[in-house]
Amino acid sequence: MTSLADSLKECGAIKFGDFTLASGKKSSYYVDIKKASTNPIILKRIAESISKILKERSIPADYIGGVALGGVPIAVAVSLETGIPLVIVRKETKEYGTKGQVVGDVEKGASVVLAEDVATTGGSVLKAIETLRRAGILVKHVIVVVDREEGAASNLAQAGVELIPLVKISDILEK
Repeated sequence: MTSLADSLKECGAIKFGDFTLASGKKSSYYVDIKKASTNPIILKRIAESISKILKERSIPADYIGGVALGGVPIAVAVSLETGIPLVIVRKETKEYGTKGQVVGDVEKGASVVLAEDVATTGGSVLKAIETLRRAGILVKHVIVVVDREEGAASNLAQAGVELIPLVKISDILEK
């Protein structure tokens, strides 16, 4: 069976050129997990991999969370795979409707495992963790499809959160 790293390369999720990342950093490659998360076969494989990690490591999760936009399809797929309810974290508060940043019937004290597409420095996911924690929700684990290995793991560790990558960028680039 093809590895997830190979599947990501084959579907065009790894692009080479000049890119500016969400962190503002410049990079010679870009990881576009949306190419994978819009492919039902690869998305199912990602969901199965995350489900397996949750079971094997006995990670408690009352909810699977996704950070808008990249983490949402992954979190939805994991929710469908595991039967664990979904919560979505918006990057900003809406100015209409309920005006909430957290979408889903999540209660204070509940544990959320965040599913994310790509982690570079961890800035986006740290903001989501902060939003959830302000709402009284526990976050101790983030499972990411690709860790770019540029500081996210140590930045999350400083916040008391473990980053668990399905694939490290070094696994993709060295092949």
